[in-house]
Amino acid sequence: MGIYIFVSVLIIVACILQIMIVLVQNSKGGGLAANFTSAGQSKGIRKTADFLEKATWTLAGAILLLCVVATATIPRGGESARSRIENQIQNAVDPNAIPTLPTAVPPADSDGN
Repeated sequence: MGIYIFVSVLIIVACILQIMIVLVQNSKGGGLAANFTSAGQSKGIRKTADFLEKATWTLAGAILLLCVVATATIPRGGESARSRIENQIQNAVDPNAIPTLPTAVPPADSDGN
């Protein structure tokens, strides 16, 4: 159970980082790099955009890998534990069964009612 929670927390952190990186980017290539524009910094801007793109793809791959790991570490019940669906099937009432209704009339009260 502990490793599953740990992996789930890592997935959430990676998703939050992914959201922040995508929001920083601009679809036209600006984004964070657009704030630092000047004549002599064109290479620095391109490197920032490259870093953001690589970080996006790396986090996407990490999220995919962590999801596979989380699926493998899902806590399962013991061998004797039955699934909820199996329990419902075993305890189900037959819909075709005739209901047993009380047929006896209750005895009258002793006061004569």
